[in-house]
Amino acid sequence: MRILLADHNTELAESLTRSLRQSGYVTDSVKNGDEVDLALATQEFDLLILDLSLPIVSGLEILKRLRARNCGLPVFALSDVDSVDLRVKVLDAGADDFMAKPFVLSELEARVRALLRRGAGAAPIIVRHGPMSYDKIGRIVHIDDRMLALSARELGLLEVLLQRTGHLVLKEQLAIRLCESGEAVSHNAIEVYVHRLRKKLVGNGLRISTVRGMGYSLEKIPNSMGYQTGKKADVRL
Repeated sequence: MRILLADHNTELAESLTRSLRQSGYVTDSVKNGDEVDLALATQEFDLLILDLSLPIVSGLEILKRLRARNCGLPVFALSDVDSVDLRVKVLDAGADDFMAKPFVLSELEARVRALLRRGAGAAPIIVRHGPMSYDKIGRIVHIDDRMLALSARELGLLEVLLQRTGHLVLKEQLAIRLCESGEAVSHNAIEVYVHRLRKKLVGNGLRISTVRGMGYSLEKIPNSMGYQTGKKADVRL
């Protein structure tokens, strides 16, 4: 999941970005309306957290532009002002949620999860592959009934591989999906993340196959190759 955070308050933006990244979301942070327009024009996001008082182009104007071109990107509006009139105005303009500052971080994160669930629409929230189930919103992985502990990078890598099961995922595609704007993720770094995730999948009925010099794919291991489970594996994709 990729989030664009647009807030002119540097201290708040840094705190939110750090918290969202710790929760496993790839998070880009911008500080004015022009930067929002550029980011939305060049990259894909699952959620926009939008400060209404952005400089250059206001958050409200950004919101109106998005909805005028029928963009369905979920928008979570933030404001330094809390009034009924403003909330009504912003929600009528197309925002999916609204919070006034200051706010409790845990509530904001819960609302982010709710918006991402809503934005997923008819797409399944739980993705299953062999004995694995992955909660895309809660960002929790289970092998059968056992939770698998993964870092934020490992979760991001697994998410991309799960989206492309049965297909080769190029290293360039992984680098784009795993890094924030302005961050360089080398092929060597991708190989390190793959190595770490591969080790955690050993003995769990799944493997990451490598096409040397190109990329990776996530595959199920048939029981005949050594994976045993006391339960019948759910093989829905």
